[in-house]
Amino acid sequence: MDKIQEFREECASRIEGYANDKAFQGISRQWLEESMRKGYPYNFSWMGRPIIQNPVDMVAMQEIIWETQPDLIIETGIAHGGSLIYYASLLELNAISGGPQLARVLGIDIDIREHNRGEIESHPMFRRIALFQGSSTEETTIDYVRDFTKKFNKILLILDSNHTHRHVLDELEAYTPLVSLGSYCVVFDTHVEYFTYAHRPWGKGNNPMTAVDAFLANHPEFEIDEMMDAKLMISVAPRGYLRRK
Repeated sequence: MDKIQEFREECASRIEGYANDKAFQGISRQWLEESMRKGYPYNFSWMGRPIIQNPVDMVAMQEIIWETQPDLIIETGIAHGGSLIYYASLLELNAISGGPQLARVLGIDIDIREHNRGEIESHPMFRRIALFQGSSTEETTIDYVRDFTKKFNKILLILDSNHTHRHVLDELEAYTPLVSLGSYCVVFDTHVEYFTYAHRPWGKGNNPMTAVDAFLANHPEFEIDEMMDAKLMISVAPRGYLRRK
């Protein structure tokens, strides 16, 4: 066995161990809960824009984007635009490395605030970004996205807008048919099922994880990437990395 393969097998063995390590999982969940309570994900930016994401999940997204080489990434819920910039920059690196040369990111949000729009549109990575303002579950938005995707071959979907069960399930039903074979639909903030959030319309029993469970019950073409869950441990998207088979 060569050294590269040996290293890969060592990693796989460790990850399999994490999947059965209840103590490690418990500590990780406690840390995640405290970090969310203290606003930890709000402290990071990417190329000058607030990204408002768990850094561990962003490393996972880099791995997925490198592995699947999408020519279109669709993201619902864009806030300050840092994640759009992040994904666009990864597509730029992919292009430099021989990947899809015209790859783009489509960002959808019900309210793209003018100060955020200005910062996104003036950013060097904006040349790979398209913006659409509207509710991701309205038919006009869905029709626009379906039409936009016609010229792309490998599509990755990221859901991170309204976190109620109904909204996320509607997004899943509307957009997952666009996800390419072997690619992913990543549903963020499934961790809401585990914690209590005050003054929010979502919470335990009404959140992205419950939507994922309901969706998977009727869509065997998608499966949870269990190894991703085991590897990350500290993630806002447990059971939310869905791979299209």
